[in-house]
Amino acid sequence: MCGFCGLIHPQGFPPPEKSLLKAMTQTIIHRGPDEEGLYLDEQTGLGVRRLSIIDLEKGHQPLSNEKGTIWIAYNGEVYNFPQLRKELQARGHQFKTRTDTETIVHAYEEWGENFIQKLRGMFAFALWDKDKKTLYLWRDRLGIKPVYYILQTDGTLLFGSELKTILKSSQVSRAVNPRALDLYLTLEYIPAPFSIFENIYKLPPGCYLKYHEGKIAIHSYWDVPRPCDKSSSHECKSLAEVKEKLYSLLQESVALRLISDVPLGAFLSGGIDSSTIVGLMHELNVSPLLTFSIGFEESTYNELQYARQIAQRFETQHEEFILRPNAVELVDQLIYHLDEPFGDFSLFPTYLVSKMARKRVKVILSGDGGDEIFGGYEHYQAQKIARWPTVAWSGRLLSQLLHKLPPSPKKKGWWNKLRRFTQGLNNPSSLRHLRWMVFLNEAAKEKLYSPHLLEQLQNKLEISQISPLTEVLNKASLYDPITGELLIDLKLYLPDDILVKVDRMSMATSLESRVPFLDHHLVEFVFSLPGKLKLRGLTTKWIFKKTVEGLLPRENIYRPKEGFSIPIKHWLRQELKPLLLDYLNPHRIKREGYFQPETVNSMLQLHLAGRENFSHQLWSLLVFQIWKENYL
Repeated sequence: MCGFCGLIHPQGFPPPEKSLLKAMTQTIIHRGPDEEGLYLDEQTGLGVRRLSIIDLEKGHQPLSNEKGTIWIAYNGEVYNFPQLRKELQARGHQFKTRTDTETIVHAYEEWGENFIQKLRGMFAFALWDKDKKTLYLWRDRLGIKPVYYILQTDGTLLFGSELKTILKSSQVSRAVNPRALDLYLTLEYIPAPFSIFENIYKLPPGCYLKYHEGKIAIHSYWDVPRPCDKSSSHECKSLAEVKEKLYSLLQESVALRLISDVPLGAFLSGGIDSSTIVGLMHELNVSPLLTFSIGFEESTYNELQYARQIAQRFETQHEEFILRPNAVELVDQLIYHLDEPFGDFSLFPTYLVSKMARKRVKVILSGDGGDEIFGGYEHYQAQKIARWPTVAWSGRLLSQLLHKLPPSPKKKGWWNKLRRFTQGLNNPSSLRHLRWMVFLNEAAKEKLYSPHLLEQLQNKLEISQISPLTEVLNKASLYDPITGELLIDLKLYLPDDILVKVDRMSMATSLESRVPFLDHHLVEFVFSLPGKLKLRGLTTKWIFKKTVEGLLPRENIYRPKEGFSIPIKHWLRQELKPLLLDYLNPHRIKREGYFQPETVNSMLQLHLAGRENFSHQLWSLLVFQIWKENYL
């Protein structure tokens, strides 16, 4: 596991400057504290920071083939590399290391661009073919590992695992992309290919970029399988066969992710996802089995009792950390590691549990991805209910009534859920389940955005009309309604929110996080199953729950989903209040020109008084303001 960066000029330019490449590489030292490696030739520069996991002594990067004609700077793990290595050796390839990195180089030599179909794992890397004068950037199928890039007007390409590597070039401007800002404030994250800066992009999951002589082309090499018709083999299989196949894939996926030359462990929340991974690690005889959990002082946010039950059941060496409000001291540090504005406030517990785990292990297994492939979120239930006759019009009427009443102070009250559900019904049905994940609708944006920002956006505030959301929403319509909802999250929320949070916060502590639920063989199988097996009635993750009934206690399987969150609405009224009053000061807001100071101040006062819960909107605005001060 590493971080990488680099640049390439068209032929005829002066060679890349070593000082720039080294400066770029130094910005990601947290991703690879063990070693630095640089490669430069007359056209290309590659930089790597290495977190040594496999072949600790010889796995130096950048790495080349025997002739020195193909070079790679690599971040990730290819879990099936031992099998690929044997196949390549049988075809005459010679290896000097035991790394998956070298396996990729020889696989490219043997099979060309199609080699990527043979890789099973998480990865992002740059591969330079000197003979063809062609550089490639590759990103794994589900978007677990990140890649940023910019093609400058002179044909120079800069790229890296994090955006801050690119910003080391004095030739790169830092102009905010207004569309990216709009998407951020709407969704709390910025979907690929956008980044917060104009002309800097994220490579989408399942894609590769091909650069040759100052020009780029982006190609897709993987996608979720097309929906099966009624005669599909999976439709015809018995439930017992489906459960057997699913359990086998789950076990295989976890087993593949145990390959390591250093200690590893698992995050454990006590929910079904992390508990299943810990249970399967126990079945696979992982010893010692180290687990890590985080809890909160506020009892309504604390799930440690469920994690303890699983730790006792599978005899793990278990550690816990209690998250207290003084974690707000981390705000500047975490925003630095994010590079872009990011509104998911569960980054606090993710960072702190990663920091705790890093004291004992270098590799962690995480349950992320289970909700997106099996259907674990409440908004899938909400979307299903919204399709019931009479719900839409009656819900809108109820929303008008509930909007006049304050939210409940309790986190888990049915009142707040009902209020949130009816508010979502006011958003366009064309958004599908995203209407419960939108934090600013068109009317709210018109009040919040300054005239200048509205002009930049050309008053096009309906996000379903914006690429890439348009393409994803259109593709979702090809699947059954439930699987279509999962596809939207698999393409948007998962890679650009959940996996961003996990990657940045774990890498900030130099910890490698592996996600067994996102093995592409497992994802392909689950998406080939009909949606009714994922959401049965209003029971989420139905087929998954049935499959692991023999592994976990029923209490852990069928208890209500809690989510990995923090009491941010309280923190904003207390510990974070000074930051809010400073950064969202009406004079500062007016001077900076992005938002209407009266609207921001109204949200702030209503939230502080407890008359409304604007925690999502205020936190997102606060993060943007702090990010802007640090990066602009």
